[in-house]
Amino acid sequence: MRALIKESSEENLKLKEVGFNPSLGPHDVLVHVRRASICGSDVHIYKWEEWIRSRMKLPRIIGHEYTGEVVKTGELVTRVKEGDLVASETHIPCGHCYQCLTGRMHVCKNMKILGFDIDGAFADYVVVPEVVLWKLSEGIEPEYASVMEPLGNAVHTALVTNLSGKTVLITGAGPIGLMAIEVARVSGASFIIVSEVKDYRIKLAKEIGADVVVNPLEEDLVKRVMKETNGEGVDVFLEMSGKQSALIEGLRSLTNGGVASLLGIFEGDITLNLDDLVIFKGITVYGITGRKMFETWRIVDQLLKRKKLDLSKIITHVLDFEEWEKGFELMVKGECGKVVLRIND
Repeated sequence: MRALIKESSEENLKLKEVGFNPSLGPHDVLVHVRRASICGSDVHIYKWEEWIRSRMKLPRIIGHEYTGEVVKTGELVTRVKEGDLVASETHIPCGHCYQCLTGRMHVCKNMKILGFDIDGAFADYVVVPEVVLWKLSEGIEPEYASVMEPLGNAVHTALVTNLSGKTVLITGAGPIGLMAIEVARVSGASFIIVSEVKDYRIKLAKEIGADVVVNPLEEDLVKRVMKETNGEGVDVFLEMSGKQSALIEGLRSLTNGGVASLLGIFEGDITLNLDDLVIFKGITVYGITGRKMFETWRIVDQLLKRKKLDLSKIITHVLDFEEWEKGFELMVKGECGKVVLRIND
């Protein structure tokens, strides 16, 4: 089968034919991949950045955002069957730790990650345990189904609090930040401010529904937020960029007693004044990793099934599998929204 593999510490990937004769365990499922989307973490792997090096053993088939059709199941699989269309959770829980046993599989203590710890979905086929699969409702397009995992990140991050009538600041208009704009909009946010430095994504953020988009390299974000909110600051801050400057500016922009929901991954330690930015302001801070299994998936499925979310402007490129290099180049340059690879029809 075809597979996109990270083989060495060089800045590259290889699409190649590999032998594939899967041996399914009793709870495993073989999925024929239809669509797979490129995640920012896939780009980190491609570039072989420092925080990835200690995490992955090579070679590895990468990719973790996908949808496909079940073609074979292990003998004890009960939740899905041959022919079912599925999307997949990236977090693979152990099922035995304190977190798993208390309804928090998404933060499993012994978690494995698809495409990091086991071979992933940038391939014609992928083998995963049935516990991570979500059976799709009818009518969800394969391109949309392939991005349910990152969309779940946006939903989980945005909906830690009630957004109805709230003012919201989103720092970072990458693909998940763009999705968060759409989620905030349909969830009743009264005013959405977005911070972004890439011209392409500034334009997208405006088209998707942001009321104000600020380039913090050209304008003081905090001053603009205070101007737009009559000096009160925003009610909710969604951090999607993974940049220390954005985190600090976002916390400064947040009203006293507000909510900060942090999804961005930061490189190295962060230095900030906790007293002034968090404690004295009485801020509630949420750290977000992944999606709640499967509360978030249910929300995402229903929003897509009922066509409450419009991802047509967020998915900017659908490319054939063989065009994977173009997709990664677009991601590196920030000249795209979400990029989906057409693996199989």
